[in-house]
Amino acid sequence: MTTCITICDTCKRAGWEEGDMARTDGEALAELIEAAAEGTGVGTRRVSCLMGCKRACNVAVQAPEKLAYALGGFEPTREAAEAIVAYAVAHAESGTGQVPFRAWPEAVKGHFVARLPPLEGES
Repeated sequence: MTTCITICDTCKRAGWEEGDMARTDGEALAELIEAAAEGTGVGTRRVSCLMGCKRACNVAVQAPEKLAYALGGFEPTREAAEAIVAYAVAHAESGTGQVPFRAWPEAVKGHFVARLPPLEGES
C-alpha cells in the first residue's frame, strides 16, 4: 500500500459560520487535495474528525511501516493542497517516511502537529 493522505472533512475554521456554510472547510480542502493527488500514486481518504479542531483543517500522512505525520492549521486553498500532496509524494518515496526538512514544501512548514512511529508487525 502506498502513502495515503487522510483528510478530516468535518473541520471548520474560525469564522466558518459567517460564510454560506454550504460545505465545511474540511470538505473544501479534501476536494482540492483529491484533485492535486490525481496521478501521483498517493491515495486519499476522508474521515469525519481527526480531533484537531483547534487547528482545523487537519490531515494525516500515513503508510504501513513508516512514520506517520499529523498536520493542521491549513486554509482550504490550492497552494495548501498542492503542498500537502507534494509532501505525501516525498513521504511515499522515503523508505522510512521521514522527509528531510530541506525537501518540505514551504506551505507545510509550521503545520506539523505530531510524528507517530510506525506500528511494529506481529511476530
